[in-house]
Amino acid sequence: MLRALSFLYAVAAYLGFLAVVTYFIAFLAGAFVPVTVDTPTSLPLGAAIAINIGLVLLFAAQHSIMARPAFKQAWTKIVPVPIERATYIWASNIVLAIVLLCWQGIDVVIWDIQQPALRMTLWALYVIGFLMVPAVSLMINHFDLFGLRQAWLHLQDKEYHPLPFRTPLLYALVRHPLYVAWAAAFWVTPTMTAGHLLFAIGMTVYMGLAAIVEERDLVNIYGEQYREYQRTVGMFVPKFADRTSAPPTESVTT
Repeated sequence: MLRALSFLYAVAAYLGFLAVVTYFIAFLAGAFVPVTVDTPTSLPLGAAIAINIGLVLLFAAQHSIMARPAFKQAWTKIVPVPIERATYIWASNIVLAIVLLCWQGIDVVIWDIQQPALRMTLWALYVIGFLMVPAVSLMINHFDLFGLRQAWLHLQDKEYHPLPFRTPLLYALVRHPLYVAWAAAFWVTPTMTAGHLLFAIGMTVYMGLAAIVEERDLVNIYGEQYREYQRTVGMFVPKFADRTSAPPTESVTT
């Protein structure tokens, strides 16, 4: 019964993620939901900016702290190992929901592209950016990333083994294609307001810093194999130099 409940807990976390991200897509598009990135705030400008920065810091703190190996080691003394990742997803869902619902829109227009063909192209790129997030996760192991694999193996009374180091598809071009996909979703819009710009800048800075910290952990885990990956593959932009010394096609976890 406990194994079944653990699996249902992980499934619920995953479904919650899908729900929050669906809202997130509409939130950044400025449509279909009651509070969007462009919904004007009633607060003074300084207060609105302070709250928004605080929300970005909350998001960054939760994601960064809970993803660190030292935290996981301590955390799993309280939370069972098979649902540790699912619990991280639950926490991420809650924090992202807080960010989206409490965001203070600043409706000063930075740019507004009205040319129909270009506007449609930007909306298409926006959708592609969000679609790339699950696509990139499937290149490594989507269900491991969201804690479902761990709970499923526990349900079957099988031992969990971490994923091997691999560099499939986009991971052979850049080390963090998932962050690139998120950045595209944050920045590609035909109408950019000051509030949206603050959100895009804050999240982009966080992802850049998170990638640096994450890579320190990956070097500690994979050693020279990951250092060679760093030398031959760009962090966010592809390297087009000779890559004959690249590591075997085995991949990086995110």
